[in-house]
Amino acid sequence: MRQKSVGSKDAADKLVKNIRRKTARRYSAEEKLRIVLAGLRGEESIAALCRCEGIAESLYYKWSKEFLEAGKRQLSGDTARQATAPEVKELRSQASALKECVADLTLENRLLKKSMIGDGEDLA
Repeated sequence: MRQKSVGSKDAADKLVKNIRRKTARRYSAEEKLRIVLAGLRGEESIAALCRCEGIAESLYYKWSKEFLEAGKRQLSGDTARQATAPEVKELRSQASALKECVADLTLENRLLKKSMIGDGEDLA
């Protein structure tokens, strides 16, 4: 009988992990919210809900914890939020315009200083 080498088993394991990683389901915020709210309603057990949705119970509890902490922050008045992509773009363009303005003013300031120093050297 032939024995398989350990290296081919490691390669196969890596291949399987890579396939699982690439085909892992990504849940939207709305889907996560729907699942967490279904669990909070208590109409069915968390285990049954997770089996039905095809997720691990630990993932459900993680989402539930994040959901409840976000609600707690909102109710406590901590309303800081993440900037949206258009806001980030606008802020970056404003920062770029301000940097150009500072560069222009710095250049103008240096030129004025050089002209003042140049005039003073002629007198000495």
